[in-house]
Amino acid sequence: MNIFAVVVSYNRKVLLLECINALLNQNLLPKKIIIVDNASTDGTVDFLKQNGLLQNKKVHLLCLDQNTGGAGGFSAGMKYAFENGADYVWMMDDDAIPHSTALEELMKHATTEHIYGSLAINGAYTAWTTTLFPESRVVDLITEIPELSEVQSLPFLGYLTSKEVFNKLGLPDTSYFIAADDVEYCLRAQRAGFKIYICGQSYIEHPKSDRYPFNLFGRKLICLKLVPWKRYYDTRNRLLIARKYYGVRVFTQTLPASFIRLFAALLNEPNKMMQIKAFWVGVYDAFMKNTGKRHDYWNL
Repeated sequence: MNIFAVVVSYNRKVLLLECINALLNQNLLPKKIIIVDNASTDGTVDFLKQNGLLQNKKVHLLCLDQNTGGAGGFSAGMKYAFENGADYVWMMDDDAIPHSTALEELMKHATTEHIYGSLAINGAYTAWTTTLFPESRVVDLITEIPELSEVQSLPFLGYLTSKEVFNKLGLPDTSYFIAADDVEYCLRAQRAGFKIYICGQSYIEHPKSDRYPFNLFGRKLICLKLVPWKRYYDTRNRLLIARKYYGVRVFTQTLPASFIRLFAALLNEPNKMMQIKAFWVGVYDAFMKNTGKRHDYWNL
């Protein structure tokens, strides 16, 4: 059973070093650790060499020619891993610090038939909002997460998938660049008949998402505080997913919810004019099917 860890990094060499060291100190060691460098400009490669990581036979560096975002990085890493003997791929960002028992706890439950994920934590809280199935219950405290529970979706943060699942689903969609590429992949998996589980004892330390609840006309949404260029991708990619999977609900649910998120951002976040611009060009690109890296084009 060959488990490859895939870590995508862009201009965060110090965090990357912590992540790789944590992976090298797992109770259950990955067979290989694939670092996908997304064309970093901060001297990441030299930094890794100086710290001796590239001399470690377990570590392989995959350098991309351009920044392809999280979606492109995970796609490249997953492709390389499965083409080079991986049975399972365990994926995460460079700011993830897995506990020493994280992979061990994950593999207590993992099978080739479904998708599994570690629990991203920050103190007593989950780093990301987690929705448990079948009751669709949103939980924020670590103590509320069972040892194993079906979930709505998982981020590419401790995300474990098998070669059998990969052979049916293919790669993450690189056209998303960043934001919601993991959501789309989970929806694709569910359509193909796979279930998605979170393993509540497999811990990965990660910065807590800056989120807040917002209520309008009796509708409650969990909103993320986002800088304008990230607002663009959040808006565009939510709508792209809705167009692909939700049919008419793109107009009855996703688009209205997007307007509510914009309203919440204007009440709670800075750079209001840029937030408005990011929102509208995100809507435009979603309906014109303009994908890939676009925030530079719009000067966000």
